[in-house]
Amino acid sequence: MAFILEESERLKKLPPYLFIEIDRAKRRARERGVKVIDFGVGDPDKPTPGFILSALTKAVRKPETHHYPLDRGHGPFRKTAALWIKKRFGVALNPDTEIQPLIGSKEGIAHLPLAFINPGDVVLVPDPCYPPYKSGTLFAGGQIHLMPLREENGFLPEFEKVPAGVLKRAKIIFVNYPNNPTGAIAPRRFYERLVVWATEHKILIASDLAYSEVYFGKEKPLSVLEIPGAKDVCIEFHSLSKTCNMTGWRVGFAAGAEAAVNALLRVKSNVDSGVFTAIQEAAMEALRQSFAFSKKTNALYKKRRDLLVTGLKGLGFPVTPNPSTFYVFTRLPGGEKDSTLYCKKLLEETGIVATPGVGFGKAGEGYIRFALTVPQAQIKEALVRMKKWR
Repeated sequence: MAFILEESERLKKLPPYLFIEIDRAKRRARERGVKVIDFGVGDPDKPTPGFILSALTKAVRKPETHHYPLDRGHGPFRKTAALWIKKRFGVALNPDTEIQPLIGSKEGIAHLPLAFINPGDVVLVPDPCYPPYKSGTLFAGGQIHLMPLREENGFLPEFEKVPAGVLKRAKIIFVNYPNNPTGAIAPRRFYERLVVWATEHKILIASDLAYSEVYFGKEKPLSVLEIPGAKDVCIEFHSLSKTCNMTGWRVGFAAGAEAAVNALLRVKSNVDSGVFTAIQEAAMEALRQSFAFSKKTNALYKKRRDLLVTGLKGLGFPVTPNPSTFYVFTRLPGGEKDSTLYCKKLLEETGIVATPGVGFGKAGEGYIRFALTVPQAQIKEALVRMKKWR
């Protein structure tokens, strides 16, 4: 009789990971000979810049970088991250107690609930959202309470309307601005209300700031940590993936409340051995030059955004230009409601990959997300294909 492995109940509760499913559909299309134009995963198409490669080459030749990283990571990297936070947001942090290197911000986000959530505790999660907010909660045995993000409300969660019974069991609230998938930015007043509310109810703010440097207006996106009192109730996640085209390098850092950073460190010290020190040294140079580099990449993404938004409007999409991130998030045209079916047909009949809004949560149904990580020539080609498809 064959031996059958039984998966854990927690694993069974997880839906298929959105971008894995998209990648599989993309591969199947290519196997059929389709010339795919991929607006799916938010993975910058431009290579990691040379100044980062040079820093890695230098660091990797130093024998001392080849050992296990210390549990708190490379001290010089933590100091550089703290200096970057100070320069960018005007917030002073202790690099020895309030900064923690991560194997990409996704890793830290997914591990955070293990540090604070017991079975039956609640995590407040925006809907739509980046999937690891949910999966990390489920792995920790927690319960998810969804906060719908509505276009008419600027895609901001109405956290003050969380029911009292849920609020009593809530331990963490995830926020993400600039927002994936919507591209929205949160104003200062939102963060001020959030900090007061979180302090009153003893809820940890987990702020995902992966897209802080991808914006198109003169006003820079804020950090929650800029708000008085926030450092006591907030842990913030930063990533070099989007800021410096380092998606494959897997490096980022957490910053904020010492107790939260230390608790996350205790989880990590039991499940991983940290970021390769040579990569941390390369990341130091990335942070030093990130402001000038982001200025160039944002100019590129803005051209792509304007081209795509103009074209989508001409095709009947009720699209509004996104003020931040490299995503265009729009309702489907012509009153279409089923985003999964729409994206399936789009791929099968035009070879264009886009992400169905419902893949980010129930409140994303009826929307579609396009990543601006393809060259302008391919954007033009995609618009031609979609016009013929109509």
